[in-house]
Amino acid sequence: MNVLLWVLQGLLAAMFAMAGVMKTTQPIDKLSGTLPYAKDLAPGTVRLIGAVELAAALGLILPAVTGIAVVLTPLAAVGLAVVMALAGAFHLRRGEYSAIGMNAVLLILSVVVAWGRFGPYSF
Repeated sequence: MNVLLWVLQGLLAAMFAMAGVMKTTQPIDKLSGTLPYAKDLAPGTVRLIGAVELAAALGLILPAVTGIAVVLTPLAAVGLAVVMALAGAFHLRRGEYSAIGMNAVLLILSVVVAWGRFGPYSF
């Protein structure tokens, strides 16, 4: 199970790092092509979402690898679960039903990592 949790942590970290870099570095006009909601939000909000995703991606891996403040790893997973729940509600309100499936998958994976790292497979 520990190996599975590491794989999930790596997968989540990679996905959220890519999304975070994209949201923090690309111009909003360019982002609007792949993320239609980006043009409807304030640019600062999009950048904040990207920064939160980047921080959580780092939090999933770095504390566990370094052995420093390892409680941050499951807390990062909880944070990502909250972000995904809010993202799902946001997309539901906007009628973007195709995006909700990915939000649900990432939410479930984040909850599994949080459960495992807080519970029986903590560091």
